[in-house]
Amino acid sequence: MGAGRLHVTIMSISPSSPAAAPRPLWIDALIAIGPVVAISLLGNAVTIPQVLTWYPTLAKPPFNPPNWVFGPVWTMLFALMAYGVWRILRLPAGTPGRARALTVYHLQLALNLAWSCVFFGINSPLGGIIFILPFIGMILWMMSLFAPLDRLAAHLQWPYVAWVSFATLLNVSIWWLNR
Repeated sequence: MGAGRLHVTIMSISPSSPAAAPRPLWIDALIAIGPVVAISLLGNAVTIPQVLTWYPTLAKPPFNPPNWVFGPVWTMLFALMAYGVWRILRLPAGTPGRARALTVYHLQLALNLAWSCVFFGINSPLGGIIFILPFIGMILWMMSLFAPLDRLAAHLQWPYVAWVSFATLLNVSIWWLNR
């Protein structure tokens, strides 16, 4: 009886057992892509109607990009985010720091959507400032958690930091010009 239990224990931690096998690449790809697509679609649902109605009525700084720039930029940023988080997802589940990095990643995605809902959804540049500041902090925290796990995954987020920093300046400028 004792030998049988030993055999079962050895089998359960064997690298060939299903429990130890990594998930298929396509599952992690879906897990990485799904949230960014969802946030993109929800953000667009809130933003696009306002870009056509409310946003054009605002005074904007001279460095405000044309509306057509935002779609391609966000598509690239979401693709970089998804690839970065996919790399983190490919690490073994028990990797120290992995779960925390993924949690912070999803929190920054939630703040991304919250900013769109506040700035565009309720037409509040001041509210946008209140959300974008912790949002950029959360992106930086996410990067700091990604870095020890996968430096490339962390570095892929620099364009995101740059764009959200620019968006912060734009948000503050729009609030200032329209107060």
